[in-house]
Amino acid sequence: MIDIATRINPAVSAVISQLQGRHLIANELVPAAAGATLDVIDPATGQLIGVAPAAQSKDVARAVGAAVAAYPGWAATPARQRGKLIADAIHRLADHAEIIATVLALETGKAIRTECRGEVTTAIDIAAMYAGLASELKGETLPFDPQILAYTSREPLGVVAAILPWNVPLVLMMLKIAPALIAGNTVVVKASEEAPFATIEMARQLAELLPAGVINVICGTGRDCGAALVEHPAVAKVTFTGSQAVGELIYQTAARKIIPVSLELGGKSPMIVYGDADLARVVAGAIAGMRFTRQGQSCTAASRIYVHASLFDAVFAALQEAAAKLVIGDPLDEATDIGTVISQRQKARIESYLAIGERTAGAKVMRCGELPRAGHLTDGLFLQPTIVTGLNEDSPLMREEIFGPVVCIQSWDEEDDVIARANDSELGLAATVWTHDLRTALRAVRRIDAGYVQVNQNLTIQPNLSYGGFKKSGLGKEASLEAMLEHFTRKKPSSST
Repeated sequence: MIDIATRINPAVSAVISQLQGRHLIANELVPAAAGATLDVIDPATGQLIGVAPAAQSKDVARAVGAAVAAYPGWAATPARQRGKLIADAIHRLADHAEIIATVLALETGKAIRTECRGEVTTAIDIAAMYAGLASELKGETLPFDPQILAYTSREPLGVVAAILPWNVPLVLMMLKIAPALIAGNTVVVKASEEAPFATIEMARQLAELLPAGVINVICGTGRDCGAALVEHPAVAKVTFTGSQAVGELIYQTAARKIIPVSLELGGKSPMIVYGDADLARVVAGAIAGMRFTRQGQSCTAASRIYVHASLFDAVFAALQEAAAKLVIGDPLDEATDIGTVISQRQKARIESYLAIGERTAGAKVMRCGELPRAGHLTDGLFLQPTIVTGLNEDSPLMREEIFGPVVCIQSWDEEDDVIARANDSELGLAATVWTHDLRTALRAVRRIDAGYVQVNQNLTIQPNLSYGGFKKSGLGKEASLEAMLEHFTRKKPSSST
């Protein structure tokens, strides 16, 4: 077994050592009040990376207290000055980007070349975008009466709780905290207990140039930490990305407190391929859209691909060939395309879905590519990109979010039928349409019941492109000016004579 220390440079080791068992509260790294910790495992090797703090209610109260104390001064800081401070902090993040990306690869199992460096870059880009939007926190004058000055102003909400998953923690953190901070709120982030270190380190670098308590990060389980954070009386807003079940619990608590929430709760995103689509672009789009380099651990993964019958055989064959060429291996190896899934529990969940497919009469389950053979990866949580066909629409593989490298591909003949199949889901986060005909594309986009629809591309979240789902995929928008104004401020009308 190769020791973790031999796979990373001393600077990364030093960062991980500093973060052992520590929350970030009021710009200080502090241990959990009760001293409790959670093991953080390298999913590529099964080795212990270190321990994260296991927050209890006392830790939550301390973090929220720091945010409450910092709020008046931060809210009173002119918006453009807040933007300038965040912009200055971005340079610090850029200087530490490689270290943060390496930590992220180590704790999530995502490949550093295909995933982690890009995630850090995107997170920084999101922060830069919002820093530049600080001047847009403005109100309106209202033509109510010539003798009365009537206007509106935008005010921050207070303390924002941001609860993160493990799959893309840095991007999702920045989508939540950047607009919140620019708008004048202070934040308490709950990092994922499975992948906390990169989150805490990025926040720590950002906080270095901000007043103490403006940004705080705690770590713990949903039961002991997340619930206490949502329930805290001083928390004025909750923004959450994660499972539908947890989102429903958060929504219920927020309803009792009568506070706003933003929820992104997953998807089962369809990719509809028309007969005139370009084969090469479709296959590349399917590989990228399924987020295979993220092991399919993405809410927007194009996990249901519907291909017109005239193109089905060609797409099916080419997709298998392309998936088989992806290199599965050590996340820290520059040659690796695909790393690991996050945990043994998640791997078992994915395998249970594949077992259903393998038991289904008429279905075919094709695992593509080769698993790594290196000795230090023997205990790693690797899975092959897998393509499944021959399922009925009521199969759990077609209806439920697997959150793994599993794509279901089906054929279709009639447009009305494929649109109905695509929309027959409780979820409605994202979708894509592939065709050369503009009228066809516009018609399909109009009919698809999803919050984020793309044509002839399958991009991930893009800064300044509004993102958010319909139906049980959640509430609210992210990544845009709209998100900052509508979800992190309140509008106050005023008038005087």
